[in-house]
Amino acid sequence: MGAVKVIINKELKVAFNSLLIYIAYTAFLCVTGFACWFSGKNIFSSGQASLSNLFNVFYWTLFFLIPALTMRSISEERKDGTFELLFSKPIKTWQLIMGKFFAILLQVVICLALTLPYYITIASLGNVDHAVGFCGYLGLILVSGCYISIGMFASSLTPNTIVAFFITFAIEIGFVLLFEFIAELWGSGFIAALFTYLSIGEHFDAIPRGVIDTKDLIYFISVIIIFLALARHYICKNRF
Repeated sequence: MGAVKVIINKELKVAFNSLLIYIAYTAFLCVTGFACWFSGKNIFSSGQASLSNLFNVFYWTLFFLIPALTMRSISEERKDGTFELLFSKPIKTWQLIMGKFFAILLQVVICLALTLPYYITIASLGNVDHAVGFCGYLGLILVSGCYISIGMFASSLTPNTIVAFFITFAIEIGFVLLFEFIAELWGSGFIAALFTYLSIGEHFDAIPRGVIDTKDLIYFISVIIIFLALARHYICKNRF
């Protein structure tokens, strides 16, 4: 685990020395702030201290934010030719993958931590269930883990960061919108149940209401493992 920690520290140092992370954080806070406090469906117009709208805004904003954070994770290493330097050191491929994954996840956690004033403000306006609040943030972290693993897989496919961004975005659309659409189109039966299960929203929706199901945890962990394994496969494939 020492190598993983070194990679996490290195990735965080690079990220916070870059303007991109600050632009991403500013954009996230501006979009979520506007949606929560000034849009047509803001907290005040709803007349209730509801956390569901807050977490729904965060959910969709992360959908756009995370591809920007992951697009450089592997593709830039390939483009700059630094993989050879990395693998000349006693670092295994899975350690590189895990280090980069947790570094980006920490960046997202920090971003979500910056929204705590929103949560505190809503809590001051009425009675909120803090257990539900905890579950909501946990659900967002799990969804972020899925998006990050998808983004790292996309980044492993190409040295072009823009292409990696759009591949990530396309796969996210599949998991968030397309699978749900196919399930509704099919109506009922095994195919509908399969695509319903594959939809990220199906597993996220209950968590911000305080319902944590083992089935949902298994889904999120499985998606993360599958896409990180695919990223590792393509890194090894293009290593030589």
